[in-house]
Amino acid sequence: MRKQERNSSQKATIGRIVRYIRRYRIYLYLSLILAVVTVLLTLYVPKLTGRSVDYMIGKGKVDFYGVRGIIYKIICCAAITGAGQWLMNLCNNKMTFEVVRDIRNDAFEKIEKLPLSFIDAHPYGDIESRVIADADQFADGLLMGFTQLFSGVVTIVGTLAFMLSVNGKITLAVVVITPVSFLVAGFISKRTYSMFQKQTAIRGEQTGLINEMVEGQRVVKAYNQRAHVVADFDEINDRLTDTTLKAVFYSSITNPATRFVNSLVYTSVGIVGAFSVIGGTLTVGQLTAFLSYANQYTKPFNEISGVVTELQNAIACAARVFELIDEPAQIPDAEDAAAPQTFEGHVRLDQVDFSYTKDVPLIENLSLEAKPGQKVAIVGPTGCGKTTLINLLMRFYDVCGGSISVDGTDIRMLTRDALRSGYGMVLQDTWLKSGTIRENITMGNPDVSEEEMIRVAKTCHIHSFVMKLPKGYDTPVSDNGEDFSQGQKQLLCIARVMMCHPSMLILDEATSSIDTRTELKIQDAFGRMMEGHTSFIVAHRLSTIRTADVILVMKDGHIIEQGNHRQLMEAKGFYYNLYQSQFLGQAI
Repeated sequence: MRKQERNSSQKATIGRIVRYIRRYRIYLYLSLILAVVTVLLTLYVPKLTGRSVDYMIGKGKVDFYGVRGIIYKIICCAAITGAGQWLMNLCNNKMTFEVVRDIRNDAFEKIEKLPLSFIDAHPYGDIESRVIADADQFADGLLMGFTQLFSGVVTIVGTLAFMLSVNGKITLAVVVITPVSFLVAGFISKRTYSMFQKQTAIRGEQTGLINEMVEGQRVVKAYNQRAHVVADFDEINDRLTDTTLKAVFYSSITNPATRFVNSLVYTSVGIVGAFSVIGGTLTVGQLTAFLSYANQYTKPFNEISGVVTELQNAIACAARVFELIDEPAQIPDAEDAAAPQTFEGHVRLDQVDFSYTKDVPLIENLSLEAKPGQKVAIVGPTGCGKTTLINLLMRFYDVCGGSISVDGTDIRMLTRDALRSGYGMVLQDTWLKSGTIRENITMGNPDVSEEEMIRVAKTCHIHSFVMKLPKGYDTPVSDNGEDFSQGQKQLLCIARVMMCHPSMLILDEATSSIDTRTELKIQDAFGRMMEGHTSFIVAHRLSTIRTADVILVMKDGHIIEQGNHRQLMEAKGFYYNLYQSQFLGQAI
């Protein structure tokens, strides 16, 4: 059954590749025509060579005029063949890289449409490996296939036709031995596909580990985990080596096996041809042409066997890219979804249930209401569902039960773009894209004026340090801003949000990496910005939320307490103990 599934998967992958190729079939047709022309001219040369040999047999019987005419014809055939092969390679390259570009575009577009649940559940390195390394491997195999497969098949067919025109009996001897090459190639190709498929999967795993370790190198060194990381890498590398060696071993058998079969063909032609010359049914020149044809006939089998191996690898790589493309996209916006430009900020959660996995409930029967302009703080122990609640508000994840509404409209009846444009979000984990500082802080509002940008930058206390940089706001940012301190990156992210003038705000430990003095100034700036806007603040430092209108205390996915700071302290419940533990060192 597994074999049938593998064959079915392989056929489906080939079908997908063919559909991509159809978009550029004009290059395919041109390549086929040029392959036929170049092969026919190449095969015509041995026939001319055989004639020239017959012109030179016998002492004093050399036909110089005839030989000279043949030389001119050979030169013309060689020139046209060279030009044809150059054009054919041009068509093959154009077709191959257009196809790979389209596949990469589809894969990247799918990544943008995938739900965050998929991104969270898969190593980033494996996803990158599919789009980059696997696509490159596919391109190499496809290019080899186009370059050598077409001309190889045409050479085999054309050679048989030319040999038939010379002598049918010797041609029959060649044809009888030919199926052995196909049997050998078929036997090997069946075993190499699964090997290459496993190889690409392990390569993706290896890329994922490398990506993870490079990003976390400081942590690895800080905790002296270098030996452990190297051991993990060695284990994956050993598996990759073992799988690759097996794949290469089986694929390397192809060439010597087919060469052995080809030698049998050449020997058969030589023996049968020699007896035919002795018997007078074949001339020496015709035997010379036949031996040349036998060599050209067998040569494509070597190339095709190598191509088949590469195509097996290419198909396995393409299958991994197509797996990514075929992943279910996030649920599309409803056809009648609204797209308001602004929001009043009346947010309501009604009996919301949510879990990342079906068997492990996280949030159950959660209800709350945030009125326009309210500052809502969310506190609680680690793992209680604070960040999950933020993910639900932004609709990064959809609720499993209940509903969330903004201004009386279920967020599932709003377009995601409109909903997320209504929020400004600053996370504890900073992220800067490759580009300039200007492009990073104006990401949500690229049309902002220079004056407004500088005003906001001064409010966020980044203008002074930006102006000290060599190119100011046009200073390049790379590697997620590794040239900047964590605090500077967080200030840039805060400026990015302030530049958007959002209707609602989400702050998830937004000032965790900023010094106390700057934090007070930023809190003041946030305070002015949040006036009249609904704000959700996730905080671990409870001193930052004492002025919140409503404080929601979460535990195990439920709101266990609700009120302002004074009310909760007077109640002397969970919040009171949490607050006391931070400032007086008391246990909860």
